[in-house]
Parts: sequence; structure tokens; C-alpha cells
Amino acid sequence: MQLILATSNKGKVREIQALCKDFEVIPYSQLMEEFEIVEDGNSFKENALIKARAVFNALKRDDIVVMADDSGISVDVLDGSPGIYSARHAGKDANDKDNLNKLMQDIRAKGATSSPAHYTAAIAIVTKKGEYVVHGWMHGEAINEARGEKGFGYDPMFIPLGYDKTLGELDDDVKKELSHRAKALKLAKIVLQTL
Repeated sequence: MQLILATSNKGKVREIQALCKDFEVIPYSQLMEEFEIVEDGNSFKENALIKARAVFNALKRDDIVVMADDSGISVDVLDGSPGIYSARHAGKDANDKDNLNKLMQDIRAKGATSSPAHYTAAIAIVTKKGEYVVHGWMHGEAINEARGEKGFGYDPMFIPLGYDKTLGELDDDVKKELSHRAKALKLAKIVLQTL
């Protein structure tokens, strides 16, 4: 089955390809010109659906399955921020490093060295048969310093529950077991198999 991803984020594409080996996973940018999708939903679920629908409608094909993920980190000491704004926490054109630095700075500004935090991943699947959304979570602690070079996004500042290393320090095999996206993808695979 061909699975079209409604993302051009290379980190996400790699992670989803690694976790969905039974499917031919392709970013939509291989099939058409990339276009801006306005994510104006109020939740991870709404934004994931907005992305998946936009790509499904743009491709104008009945024989495809489009999958989109919307995910982010919520930090307790920041009242759940950045949440759905994780990808643009440091501004509209911010990259992973800018976002990471801004979030560590925000935690420091609260006078904290760390805070309970969690990642959420919502995965939307859109086909001609219908729309489906599943969720996965990973709980742990956000710290105010970056440790490790692995992963992407906020990984170097997030320590999963039960560990003393950040996702930036942990091996990919360990991260695959813990990841919010991996948990959501396990559920998404069940949906895909029933399709």
C-alpha cells in the first residue's frame, strides 16, 4: 500500500518510514509541488486532519491513503506551552535549533532547571473511505540545557520517564519504543491494516 505523508519534515519522514516498513511511504513533495497548509486548528487532532485533507484533496486521486502527523511538546511550568505551536515556537521561520534554544530559555526564565512535560502525537489518516485519528503520548521532563546530538526538534532537552538521558542521547531503538509518534503509529497501523 502506498502511504502519502502530508509533511516535508525530513526527520518525521525518516521516523515514519522506519516504523512503517510494510508500506511504501512517500512524502507528498515527491508527487507534487509543496504548498503552504494553514494549520489553524485548536488541537493536534484538528491540525493533523487539516494537513491530511489538504494533501488528499490536492492530489485528486481515489486510490491513495494520506497520513499526517501533528505533534509537539507541552511543558507544565509554561502552562502547557508551546503545545500545538511547537514547530514555530521561536517564530514563523524558526528552525529546530531556534525552537530548542527558545524553549530552554523560557524554562530558565521561570527560574527552573526542569519541568514535567509530555509529547503528543496525533496521526490523521484520510482516504476516500473516511477519516481516522489516533494519538500517542510520551511523558517525562524538559530540562533547560541541550544534551546529545541524536534525534531532532526538542529531543536534546527531553528526558523520558524512567530514564536519565535525553532523547538526544538515547539510541534510536530505545526512542522507537518510547516515542509518542511510535505509539500513535502502532495504532495507525491497525487502522491501515483494516483499510
